[in-house]
Amino acid sequence: MKQSEQRRYLVPIDTASTQQLFTDCLVIGGGIAGLRAAIEASNNCNVTLVCKGSFSDSNTWNAQGGIASVLSTEDSVEEHVADTLKTGCGACDEDIVRLVVKEGPRLIKQLINWGTDFDKVDDHIDITLEGGHSHARILHVHGDSTGRGIAESLIRRMKGDPSINMIEKFFTIDLITNENNECIGAIGFREKKGFEIIWASKTILATGGIGMLYRETTNPQGATGDGLAMAYRAGAVLRDMEFVQFHPTTLYIAGASRALITETLRGEGAILLDCDHKRFMNEYHPAGELAPRDIVSRAILDRMLKTNSTHVHLDIRHFDKEYFSKRFPLISELCNSFDIDVSKDLIPVRPSAHYMIGGAKTDIDGKTNIPNLYCCGEAASTGLHGANRLGSNSLLEGLVFGERAGMSASSEIPGKGNGFKLHRIKYEVPTSDRSRLDTDDVRASLRALMWRNIGIIRRAQPLRESQEIIGFWQRYVMDKVFDSPYGWECQNMLTTSLLIARSAEMRQESRGVHFRSDFPETADKKIIEHIELKREQ
Repeated sequence: MKQSEQRRYLVPIDTASTQQLFTDCLVIGGGIAGLRAAIEASNNCNVTLVCKGSFSDSNTWNAQGGIASVLSTEDSVEEHVADTLKTGCGACDEDIVRLVVKEGPRLIKQLINWGTDFDKVDDHIDITLEGGHSHARILHVHGDSTGRGIAESLIRRMKGDPSINMIEKFFTIDLITNENNECIGAIGFREKKGFEIIWASKTILATGGIGMLYRETTNPQGATGDGLAMAYRAGAVLRDMEFVQFHPTTLYIAGASRALITETLRGEGAILLDCDHKRFMNEYHPAGELAPRDIVSRAILDRMLKTNSTHVHLDIRHFDKEYFSKRFPLISELCNSFDIDVSKDLIPVRPSAHYMIGGAKTDIDGKTNIPNLYCCGEAASTGLHGANRLGSNSLLEGLVFGERAGMSASSEIPGKGNGFKLHRIKYEVPTSDRSRLDTDDVRASLRALMWRNIGIIRRAQPLRESQEIIGFWQRYVMDKVFDSPYGWECQNMLTTSLLIARSAEMRQESRGVHFRSDFPETADKKIIEHIELKREQ
């Protein structure tokens, strides 16, 4: 990883000639974790929230699935904790799991008070079942628009707060650190404004996931692993990077981008059939279609290989068509757009990259090893998910750690507005004499490589080869200075992909979403060594 190790910043920096903004707390990311962090921090200080696109571009906004919380008297915190730990395959931090699950009901009530319109049945919040959960505890907003519904309520809350400055279409390039390796802000780019430096006493990283590193993904275009790459360059410890979760069921139409088909359908009785229209999940797990995501993903992949097919099918022909269109309006519209009549036709599905379990290592308040830098949401490794995330726990984690990071960061700002001093920074990037590779080709080839060699099933030789290939691309990409987000994303994708490949090779066992065909057994489940990576300073 020599090229990425050598490069501290992706662009030259000269604070004397760059436009500068000032804030007490900088939040990078417009998903549920970033939004909640900004709201909480605004109770104590001024906040600037930036996101690389618009708020509707986040994984949160596009999240069809629900949010998990214990609301039924038939359910309990202990059972939700047990389900999370079981799914996490021995890699969860039990104290963190207990904290997050316990906070769920309070934060759900808070969302309701802030105007989140959770689905109801007979004036009571409707809760449903999902794979891996022992009880119905999944809440939804407008059926399959849960993420958007929650985000909209948080954004409305923010817009009424004069302490929060929201900036969309701001591409954060790098975190800025001083001589003591303390985070003092970030440098970014806006069209028509150019480069801008935002000085901040505290910075909260909530940049989301990495789905676009893979050819097949449920994630939006912006999920290119930027936050993890910039945190790594700044010296943050990244943990559990090998644990990438694949969603078992995304709509498979040749030539079309993948679209998630929520597992709530399986929770409500949808059946998986192979290309011979044979039900198969009971052959792989006693819970059948309600098995954890990693098991369902591998089962589908195995069935595709055995039947020489590009996909399997989701059967909801037994659903009431009118109920389905009201309960799952987005999926209904999606199927209709491809002339799939769900009352007569099967839905073609296959797994796709979905969620990054690993990330920047944090403590119980979202603090990283870099002073003044916090992280929350999908970009963070909190210890909640272990080796396999339990469905619908991700939005819950974003709420809990967004609140905690915002509270901790804002309470530690000295002077509120005078907590930092200006630094003169001048960083130059040497001119490269190497050839320039085509960025489109590198990105497409990288995504194909990740899907083929660092996907659902892994083994040593392809993992080693992948690192050599990515390293080759890096030699011709990481030494260049780009002038647009597309190029910076490519550099971030190479950095993050190499970290995932390195971690996947180092974990010589199969655990949760990380499956090694050459090491199919799981080591002692009571003891797990977390793989941590940190850039050489």
